[in-house]
Amino acid sequence: MQDDWSLLGPLQWIRYVNKRVTVTAGKDEERRGWLLTVDPVSASLVLVDFREDGGTSVHVVMGHAVEEVQVLEEADEEMAERLRTSFLPSSSCSLDPEELRRRRGGVRSWLQKNRVPVEEEGDELKVAEVLTIRAPYGPEDCCSSNQIILDRIQRLIQNLIQTDP
Repeated sequence: MQDDWSLLGPLQWIRYVNKRVTVTAGKDEERRGWLLTVDPVSASLVLVDFREDGGTSVHVVMGHAVEEVQVLEEADEEMAERLRTSFLPSSSCSLDPEELRRRRGGVRSWLQKNRVPVEEEGDELKVAEVLTIRAPYGPEDCCSSNQIILDRIQRLIQNLIQTDP
């Protein structure tokens, strides 16, 4: 279907995301599954297969080995949502609102003490308009596309947790 997968680039790869595909790699290797994402650096594909027993299998096909990608079917809205949410952490936070308010205030104060610009926006903390911290305000609750800032803020929050008895 394409000449050289790794040379196509992200704009062409995105056309295959959320589709059930068959990937041919190497001489006799063939994988089928829902294409969850493509790594923009290595062109590697992440295929997800939802088994009937309720389990999920994930396969990574290295981009350099891909010879052909064929679309078998498009995801309907239900499947697209399942793919979108399958690997997100569960948002079940069993802390009461007062504890969450205390944690949010503690993290905000700690970041300010460490000269990090932080503002409260509803239940979230925003750091320099490039990072968001959601409840329950731990290192794993940080979200940013800037890996350097993400790593530094996560380490700061981890230091707060380690020093807080």
